[in-house]
Amino acid sequence: MSYARALGAAVAVTALTAFTWPSGAAPALDRRQERQWALAAMDAPQAWRTTRGEGVTVAVLDTGVEARHPDLAGAVVEGPDLTGTSRRTSLWGRHGTAMASVIAGRGRGAGRSPGVTGIAPAATVLSVRVALENDDPRRGRARRGAGDALARGIRYAVDHGAQVISMSLGGGGGSWRGSPAEESAVLYALARGAVLVASSGNDGAGANRQNFPAAYPGVIAVGAVDENLRVAPFSNRQDYLSVVAPGRRILAADGNASYVLGDGTSSAAALVAGVAALIRSEFPELGPAQVRRAVERGTVRAPGTGRDPAYGHGVANAERALEQAARMRRLPLRAAAPIRSVAPGLTGTGSLRRAVCVLLVLLVLTMAARRLLRHHHRGVGACGHLGRR
Repeated sequence: MSYARALGAAVAVTALTAFTWPSGAAPALDRRQERQWALAAMDAPQAWRTTRGEGVTVAVLDTGVEARHPDLAGAVVEGPDLTGTSRRTSLWGRHGTAMASVIAGRGRGAGRSPGVTGIAPAATVLSVRVALENDDPRRGRARRGAGDALARGIRYAVDHGAQVISMSLGGGGGSWRGSPAEESAVLYALARGAVLVASSGNDGAGANRQNFPAAYPGVIAVGAVDENLRVAPFSNRQDYLSVVAPGRRILAADGNASYVLGDGTSSAAALVAGVAALIRSEFPELGPAQVRRAVERGTVRAPGTGRDPAYGHGVANAERALEQAARMRRLPLRAAAPIRSVAPGLTGTGSLRRAVCVLLVLLVLTMAARRLLRHHHRGVGACGHLGRR
């Protein structure tokens, strides 16, 4: 969740190490790929034997995405800027570009550089700008009404075909409390089949507050682990945490066509959004609850208790998540994703109504049978009379 040149939605920031290659030098393929340790840790190459995210649109609700970056050329659909500060500066879209590359980077940098490969490298990115970079001086001058940018961004993404929504946001202001507009937008998205993924927050070593949008029910909340798959100290620990994913020294595209290494739950959430895109690509019929269950059941290093506030259900794994999704597909959807009644007693009321309906049907059938019998007896009498003649 935190690159030093990161979110404008008052994100708690950890250190970012800027990363660029020497002028005029193209990095060796193995050197660049070695820095993408998260792909191997999540078994992405094995998952790519099945799907690379073809046909899926992932909405990146962030600070904007630089569609001209070599790693994202042809992969980005530009949506609206909902911040009210559309003029581009050197700070525009750095965090969003990084997140988009982690999800759907094409692995083709400038010249012959291999660039950055996303975990769903064939997915399409829909960029919706809902936040400014942390160090953008315009943050304090954003137009009135921009406070509901995230809620409007979620609705826009759903209405424009996003099957997955990635939100590496939060960490300050209203994000500690949430808002009715955002919660309503989340419900709107879930009801229409969109999978929502969000970063859990980066103040785990401090106040460890609940963080929105990750804390909204139905959102896949993601924490961060390091290269040894240990929970990063900054990663928030909360009961609503779903899974964890790599979030230390993650290589990503930078807004100025270079590259950065960053720490935070932002990149962890982007990686899981990419896993969700792989699932939706291969199994488009699965709903948000089923995709979430596949991600959670397909983890590695699961806690002995099955789930805890630090690890959630474990470390997300692309290949295993696809395997779990395949198993769900063979089950009736009702068995895979049971619908629970919200209001107590609703099931009993439904049973009573069904019983009344059955009695009414039986009553109608009984009356119809009696009429048929009367008609039958009348016909028999008439025939007998004629016979006696």
